[in-house]
Amino acid sequence: MFAQGLLEALSFPYHEPRHGFWGEKTSTLNFCEEDYVMSYYCAEVCNTITNALFVWLGYKGIRDCITYSHPPIFFVAFAGYIVVGLGSTFFHASLKYPMQLVDELAMIYTTCFMCFATFSYGRSTRFSIVLGTGLVSLAWFITARYYKTKDPQFHQDAYAVLTAIVVFSNMWIMERILRPALKKREESRKGVRTPNSPRLPTTNEMMNQMWVMVATGLSIFLGGYLIWNLDNMYCSTIRQWRHRVQLPWAVVLEGHAWWHLMTGLGAYFYILWRIWIHRCLDGDEDKFRLHWPSILSVPEVVAVEDTLDKKRQ
Repeated sequence: MFAQGLLEALSFPYHEPRHGFWGEKTSTLNFCEEDYVMSYYCAEVCNTITNALFVWLGYKGIRDCITYSHPPIFFVAFAGYIVVGLGSTFFHASLKYPMQLVDELAMIYTTCFMCFATFSYGRSTRFSIVLGTGLVSLAWFITARYYKTKDPQFHQDAYAVLTAIVVFSNMWIMERILRPALKKREESRKGVRTPNSPRLPTTNEMMNQMWVMVATGLSIFLGGYLIWNLDNMYCSTIRQWRHRVQLPWAVVLEGHAWWHLMTGLGAYFYILWRIWIHRCLDGDEDKFRLHWPSILSVPEVVAVEDTLDKKRQ
């Protein structure tokens, strides 16, 4: 009873929906978070501030790309990832259509970067140019069609298909190309190891860790998608619950905000996954490690000496 009374004493109601600082809504989408009920200056506060995760993880990814000289395409992918977060921030703050386009189209372009990273690896310059031209053409087509139709289902389907292509292709690469290559190098090292040689993870250890990361990232991503859909399906009921619970506790019922957090984290996992595949395909598993001390931490692909320093800390 005391706890319930304390929570009620610290609660306060939502403001009624109203017109806000940014004026009339021009976006073609609006979500279950009510407009300007928390702030006159920000249309959807929870949907806005949760995009900070994209900026933080994107910065972290770019910093690691520079520090460890990861392939430049991943620097570009993390830059696109940050643009998604910034576009989404301005979109949800203002509900303006140009910012909606920045948010949604950046998702398409960043996934195209990941397609290029996946399918250009180990291929000729000519193939990479043709692939890059094809992906630019595809991105232009999706942009033009979406701008003309303004059909959100088309955008969602295009993003889902591109993402599925990247994910399932990398799963195939893991098992059909990477595992045999790691196993072959593991066998070749057995005869040349000395007692003072640092121990490398076995092929099975590396692949198991990679699969756990894939499963974790996919579960987080799909969990966010499920929550967002439930938020859309039962919006009127959830809004009633929020008004009963009141602020600040009701923010945990903002489903689209959870979508931002969970898909942002899932997308970061999948970029890191491809970086680690790249490094292992290059034969650099003795120089780099996937540093992921626990499932509650954020993974990194770092140099071996940095992994040892992190363990000492």
